[in-house]
Amino acid sequence: MALDIKFLQQEVFDQYMADDDNRPWIIGFSGGKDSTMLLQLVWATVSKIEPMLRSRRIYVVCNDTLVENPKIAQFIRITLKNIQDEAVKQSMPITVHETTPKLEESFWVNLIGKGYPTPNNTFRWCTERLKINPTTEFIKSKISEIGEVIILLGTRSAESVNRAKSIKKHEVKGERLRKHVLPNAYVFALIKDVETKEVWEYLLQNNPGWGGSNRALVTLYNNATGGDCPLVIDDTTPSCGNSRFGCWVCTVVKKDKSMAALIDNGEEWMEPLADFRDMLQDNRNNREWRDTKRRGSYIENPDGWGPYLEDKRAYMLKVLLEAQKEVQKTESDLILINSQELVGIQVTWHRDSLFRFSVADIYNEVYGTNLQAQDFEVKDVFEKDTLREVFVDETDYNLINELLEVQQSRYIMVNNYGLQHDLENHLEHYVRTK
Repeated sequence: MALDIKFLQQEVFDQYMADDDNRPWIIGFSGGKDSTMLLQLVWATVSKIEPMLRSRRIYVVCNDTLVENPKIAQFIRITLKNIQDEAVKQSMPITVHETTPKLEESFWVNLIGKGYPTPNNTFRWCTERLKINPTTEFIKSKISEIGEVIILLGTRSAESVNRAKSIKKHEVKGERLRKHVLPNAYVFALIKDVETKEVWEYLLQNNPGWGGSNRALVTLYNNATGGDCPLVIDDTTPSCGNSRFGCWVCTVVKKDKSMAALIDNGEEWMEPLADFRDMLQDNRNNREWRDTKRRGSYIENPDGWGPYLEDKRAYMLKVLLEAQKEVQKTESDLILINSQELVGIQVTWHRDSLFRFSVADIYNEVYGTNLQAQDFEVKDVFEKDTLREVFVDETDYNLINELLEVQQSRYIMVNNYGLQHDLENHLEHYVRTK
């Protein structure tokens, strides 16, 4: 049976006009084919409603993990800007919102700062921190503000067996909405019964209401021979590891076919990214890269697989910055790791009593700059001068200075929990190595 677009738009209209309490809609938008079709259907329907009756707010929420495939991220940024600009021009009740992980939960602070091994199928720490938590916080804020929300997702039963089971499990028979895992939140899965072929037919035959066409999207899929990474707001939605378009550092999959395909199709500047990702993949279970102690512990376990060793974390940062410098020759505005994350890494090293390497020194080595260590710390010259006057002995001065760094690290990361434990750990390390 052919796809009935009029039926889907009627579903959107009826649901939009149905509620007396005007529960806002939150549309999960990834920029891929499914979420694009979903937003187009909503836009086409709501645009036909009289402006004075468009009272329900629609929030288009896009999650940025900060390690998205740069080519995809660039495409999404342009799309989001077009959506926001046209929403204003057309008096649509739509606003765009981007969610990002907290600094202490970002990929680089966890990998290089804390020494977390790269994600795999048994330890996929990235999905919750980078995707679920940021978007969940946005949804919770709207629930707290308004009471209830309706979440529109481009999930489709045809995408996977697990997704079909999840949709079936939570749906309420005879109703459009199904319960979400968050209280006071409901899901409207408008295109759950649409087949993949029908998605592409719709996109090729219908231009988006925010202008332009879907040609760039189709070209992107063709060049990467893959699919998009859905907005993840619970553990029933497949993460990037099961999708062709995802984080460029993803090691859950053995080979990033989309990045390889993009490189083969003319994006040679991405080769340093592919090389870095392969380096992470090759050394994840390299015994020489991993500590025999758990993070925050001084108890040795010869058979244990702890975090990455201090020198390996410094090495990864150096190689990452070298990759960034190389790709910036072609893509001058591309940032693989931002300044806040660099500060977060230095802060985390100090919190874990790791003082052998300096982020400033590594950055200077790669970029030929003259940054100072204090550029990545919260410590003033007066404080250091005072310490120098009080503690003549170099060892004592270094110990107190390092303890202050540990304390300051908690302040920067806005997290004082465990400060006493960190200080005691550092003192124990000092006694053991003295």
